[in-house]
Amino acid sequence: MIQRSIARLTLACGLLASAFAANLAHADACPAHYVDGRKPEITNPKLDVATKELCYNVFGVMHSGITRTPLWSAEHLTANNLEAAQDLSRENSFHAERKLPAAQRAELADYARSGFDRGHMAPNGDMPDRQSQRDSFTLANMVPQDARNNRYVWAGIEGAVRKMAKKEGDLYVITGPAFIGGNLRKVGRVIVPSHLYKAVYSPRQRAGAAYFIENADTKQYEMLSIAQLEDRIGIDLLPSLTRQQKLRMLSLPKINSKSKK
Repeated sequence: MIQRSIARLTLACGLLASAFAANLAHADACPAHYVDGRKPEITNPKLDVATKELCYNVFGVMHSGITRTPLWSAEHLTANNLEAAQDLSRENSFHAERKLPAAQRAELADYARSGFDRGHMAPNGDMPDRQSQRDSFTLANMVPQDARNNRYVWAGIEGAVRKMAKKEGDLYVITGPAFIGGNLRKVGRVIVPSHLYKAVYSPRQRAGAAYFIENADTKQYEMLSIAQLEDRIGIDLLPSLTRQQKLRMLSLPKINSKSKK
């Protein structure tokens, strides 16, 4: 009788351990960076190949080994972190991401003499300390970006979102590339995105919206609802929210594209 009880207890413990391990395997690796702790979900199966989630102190990345870029970089911006970031001088430390397989990661040589900037998705200007700043310079957080786009209108978007986060107290921000159309270019082995987006969600207002811009020398950009953006890029950016909630538009600031990084 005792032996049977022990056997049943051992089996039950084994099943619980297996269930816990399964849940752990499917848990989001860096929930602090995501709304309600849930990372975006890829809905376009063409994007869901050779992906790897990377977690850093203040942002998380979903990297694609096909494009050799992030599919998104996610941040929980807080006023306190941004105040610390203001006092931090920029130290460029671009580097390949050694956490990724060599065959799937970008190298500095891919960008050399390409004419494109190595464009941050989670911006250096958001980083509150030296380690986070260095993390932001991983090529896993970069895309080939039109140089004037990066230095003018995109810099304006980044600055406007920082200013908004200070006013709101905190914002969740997801930034990434879009690969739309059949004539995508490459620099080295890295695919050049056709567009860029920055999605912003305010917990205080329970509303979100996004900037969407062509990866080109342009001052023109669109403001979209989160739902509209998701339809375009094939990613469910805020899976804990309903579509109705994602259609509720957050008022985003207009951009002064004359600013330069």
